[in-house]
Amino acid sequence: MSSLTDSENIQKLTQEVISLLKKLIETPSFSKEEEQTAALIQDFFRQKEISFQTKKNNVWAYNKYFDATKPTVLLNSHHDTVKPNKSWTLDPFQALVEDDKLFGLGSNDAGGCLVSLIATFCHFYDREDLTYNIVIAATAEEEISGKEGLEIVVPELPEISFAIVGEPTEMHLAVAEKGLLVLDCTAKGKSGHAAREEGDNAIYKAIQDIEWIRNYKFPKVSPTLGPIKMSVTIINAGTQHNVVPDSCVFTIDVRATDQYTLEEIIEVIQENIQSEISARSIRLRPSSIPMEHPIVQAGLKRGRTAYGSPTTSDQALLDCSSLKMGPGHSERSHTANEFIYLHEIEAGILQYISMLEEVVTM
Repeated sequence: MSSLTDSENIQKLTQEVISLLKKLIETPSFSKEEEQTAALIQDFFRQKEISFQTKKNNVWAYNKYFDATKPTVLLNSHHDTVKPNKSWTLDPFQALVEDDKLFGLGSNDAGGCLVSLIATFCHFYDREDLTYNIVIAATAEEEISGKEGLEIVVPELPEISFAIVGEPTEMHLAVAEKGLLVLDCTAKGKSGHAAREEGDNAIYKAIQDIEWIRNYKFPKVSPTLGPIKMSVTIINAGTQHNVVPDSCVFTIDVRATDQYTLEEIIEVIQENIQSEISARSIRLRPSSIPMEHPIVQAGLKRGRTAYGSPTTSDQALLDCSSLKMGPGHSERSHTANEFIYLHEIEAGILQYISMLEEVVTM
């Protein structure tokens, strides 16, 4: 594989990964059904004579001169997509280019990011002057926070010093990301006849708890992510109009910050509401990278903005410092007629490469 050190070779590589992205768009890859896009990514690496490893529908590869004595940086994005919504007027599985726009399901979230990171990895692949190892991981099940995506790849990797997670941020620097905690709560009462003063209405108990959730403010506020946000999003109670319900079940969506552990958040909530609490998972934790980290400083030098992201990604599954950054715009994700600008991919590859040049080379 020839070294891609000048603009001509980078441009050639850019066109190759745009071609890969078109193939990915035209190949359905709903979460848990990513076998065919995994195969496309493997074929791309084979053509580049890059060895790779697989597990389930995940594909990852190491730089040619991997050295276990060096720290490792992870480049990661996902190749699964959501299902197209009913508002699409274009064929979601046609990679359609009009002017500078590439339309298609997964083009923006997160195909453009993924292929830009693949191009970046290929650029550094056979460099012998790296002070870091580089691993690229194209992973599955991100859209459903599944357990057979990045989560099963990380144990196979060496210790990661820091990671870049590709999600559409317009190549700005998401230096922190909120975690997600989903709590199912059950308010318990006693059934009785609605016409008489009988029973203990579980709905009224739930209302008291929901009011506390609505109004409570966690005292510690993150400088990058702001306050913890709690929202009651589902509620269900009652069987018929004349029976006082003995149970009311509701769900809390908690967007956690780096100021509290998920366990601490659960403890505070349980101390203040009557309802029983059951956490669906404590896997999706807040993530961040120090502002003084060299990769962040490299982005700031290039005029990019640092911010805290309210949405979750596979960053939540990483224990290392991680930066979320990629071409595209988050507001296009999961929308009808999703697209990414080709110039965003081209600029994204150049920015990834120039930032990493400052950090991973001698």
